[in-house]
Formats: sequence, C-alpha cells, structure tokens
Amino acid sequence: MSSGPGAHSAPAPATHDSPAAHDSPRSSSMFSSLKIRNYRLFFLGQVVSNTGTWMQRIAQDWLVLSLTGSSAAVGITTALQFLPMLLFGLYGGVLVDRLPKRPTLLVTQTAMALTGLALAFLTLSGHVQVWHVYLAAFAVGMATVVDNPARQTFVSEMVGPGQLQNAVSLNSANFQSARLVGPAVAGLLITGVGTGWAFLLNGLSFVAPLASLLLMRSRELHVVERAPRAKGQLREGLHYVAGRPELIWPIVLVGFIGTFGFNFPVWLSAYADDIFHSGAGAYSLFNTLMALGSLAGALLAARRGTARLRVLIAAAVAFGALEVVASAAPSLWLFSLLMVPIGIFGLTVNVTANTSVQMATDPAMRGRVMALFMMVFVGGSPLGAPLVGWVTDAYGPRVGFALGGLVSMVAATTIGLVLARLGGLRVSLGWHHGRPRVRFVPRARSEEQLATAV
Repeated sequence: MSSGPGAHSAPAPATHDSPAAHDSPRSSSMFSSLKIRNYRLFFLGQVVSNTGTWMQRIAQDWLVLSLTGSSAAVGITTALQFLPMLLFGLYGGVLVDRLPKRPTLLVTQTAMALTGLALAFLTLSGHVQVWHVYLAAFAVGMATVVDNPARQTFVSEMVGPGQLQNAVSLNSANFQSARLVGPAVAGLLITGVGTGWAFLLNGLSFVAPLASLLLMRSRELHVVERAPRAKGQLREGLHYVAGRPELIWPIVLVGFIGTFGFNFPVWLSAYADDIFHSGAGAYSLFNTLMALGSLAGALLAARRGTARLRVLIAAAVAFGALEVVASAAPSLWLFSLLMVPIGIFGLTVNVTANTSVQMATDPAMRGRVMALFMMVFVGGSPLGAPLVGWVTDAYGPRVGFALGGLVSMVAATTIGLVLARLGGLRVSLGWHHGRPRVRFVPRARSEEQLATAV
C-alpha cells in the first residue's frame, strides 16, 4: 500500500549552492545523506548528545526507583517529562513554523544542558530528592516542546526532500547507536560512582550539538518559507491533518503505540528488579539489546527508498505481538533476547510513520504537523505511563507488559483494516512457497478473479 495521494509534497526550493545530486528521489547508499556537510556536522553532534541523553534516562529512572521503590513513581517521572508535549506540543509546532530553525535549536539545546548540570549538582552534593527529579524531567519536557519539531523539520532544510527518508532513518540509527553505549556507560557509572556523574556527562555532552550548529553554512541550507504570524494557525494545522487520511491514521496509530506500547522505563526496571532480581545491570542489558535491534531496524529503513503504510501496519502488529510474548518469558536470557526483535519492529514503526507523514506534508505546515505527530507519540506517556505503572504495581510487570502489547496489536490491526477500506483494498489470505501470506489486494481485482474462477 502506498502512503496515499499526495504522499510526495512539492520539493522545498534549494539555494543555488545546494548540490542537485543530493536531491535524487532515491538514495543509492545507506549513508548517502552524510555526503552533505551540514547534515554530517549535525549527525556527529547528535552522536555525542544522544549518548549523554541515554545515560541520563537510565540514571534518572534508576534514581527514582532507588529513592521511592515504586514503579508508579518511575511512571510519574516519565509522564512529567512528556506532559508538556501533550499540553503545549501544538503551540510548539506553530512557533517552529514561524521561527528560524537553527537559532531555535541553539536555545533549546542550551536549556537542556543547563537542566542536566543542575540535576548533577543536586545529586553529587547529596541533596537530591524525588521532587527535584520530577522538576528536572518537566523542564526537559518544556524544552522538548520546541526542540523536537524544530529538529524534525530542520532535517529537511539540511538535506532536501530527496534525501529525507535516508536522513530520518540515519537520525534514528544515530539515536539507537547512542542507546547501545549510553545505557552500558550509565550502568557502570551507577554501580561504580553513582548516578550524579551520568547527569554531569549528559550536561557536558550538549557542547557537541551546539558546536555543530554554529559551524554550519547557512548558504547550503534548503530554503523553506516560514509561516507569517497570524491568527488561527493552530486550527489551520489541525484542519490540514484531519482532511488527509495518509496523515491522520498513521498519527492515530503512533498515538496508541506511544501511549500504551512504549512504556519501557516502567516495565524494564520492574522486570530487572521484581521478576529477575538482577538490579541495574539487567536493566542496562535490556536497554542495550533493545537498542541493538532498533539500530538494525534503522539501518534497514535507511536502505528503503519509500515509506509504505503497509510496512507501518505490519511492523506495529509484530511489535505488539512480541511484547505479549515477551511478557510471559520465563527466564532472564529469553526475555533479554526478545528485546532485539522488539527494538527492530518498534523502530520500524517510528521511522516509517515519521517519514511518511513528513513526505505527505507541505513544507510550510511541517512544523505543526510534526508537532502533532510528536505530541500524540510521546505526549501520550503522561496518560499511559501512570496507568501502566499502576497496573504493573497492582498486578505485576507481566500483566502490565502484556496489556501494552495487546493494545498496540489491536490498534494496528484495526487501523490497517480502516486504511485498506479507504484505499479500496481487502485482505487476501493464501500460501506462498509453502508459507502463509497475508496481503492487501484491490477489491475490483479480487472480484474479477472470483468471477473468472467461477
């Protein structure tokens, strides 16, 4: 299934200095967008910053669990970090469409660096309390309201529409590569010298992306006309999305999965502590193996030339099913191994939905649309994380994990059937080379085949 009518918006005009070769509709190399100097600087800066971000995430979750002994408290921390996106995400998108992206990112990245350094000071000085962590999580969330859509849309300004799929996939590979290193380093720091050092290194890691933004060449950026300040821009963005099935249904799907299926800080810390009694080392291992799978999923996505909605639906169904299977894993090692395919399919959902939505959106509306995308994807955590944390505390980690997977699987199946109906398709069940195969085929074609058979 293609991503629907209008899936490829008109290219943003490039400056005369922009290499035309970089705008080819399909990349021939897994790393083709790294040939662009500005994106290469951005990519390298994010390698360092993302590593620090993952260190802080692991340290933050473990610190809250150590201070309170409650999975619900970990859920509250996650909720507070993403609550600003839920409350103010759409307004952040309006601002991003109005503002120049690079100066905006310099401000938001500096704010997040200062938050990490403040939390490091409180922890290393021995004065940290759980409300300090809550406040720091909320502050990071406020910066993310603008930072996230700004980073998402700035990618297209660096690489142009022809390399957008490749660059979005490499951004995810970058994030997941850091996820391999960050949790491992965080685990060593937590057990060796304490969580405060992880917070400190995260704060210092923002020097790299700030330097990369300052070193970029403005003349090589693809010019995108900014939206003028006007009334009704928020309503305009919502109306724009509501009238396009190729936008609204992927956004609805990632909303369900983000709210119920991506509460890994709650589940993995509970499995490490309550089910397998293995401590921070096992928690770090779970995150590392999931990152390994996510990295593989990102690199596979970088090789694909298009983002198809049928890939999105299939990956989402597989993701939910694997969570249900993993919830019942009887041993630490089986549970750990299942983190790899969960990472592959979870990342495939993220990249495919992100790219298909960006490519189907007019550049002047991209900030608002991507803000809505991120609002429902990560902004659902304030609703889902406390609920999942309560279920996990009340009924055990296995029930909480299975519930999240089941909701994701049902949502993906339902939305897949809706998209198939809107596209004039139906489900075809059959066998191919001795294996079962499920496909969507045009209704008219299936009826013709039935008539011929009769």
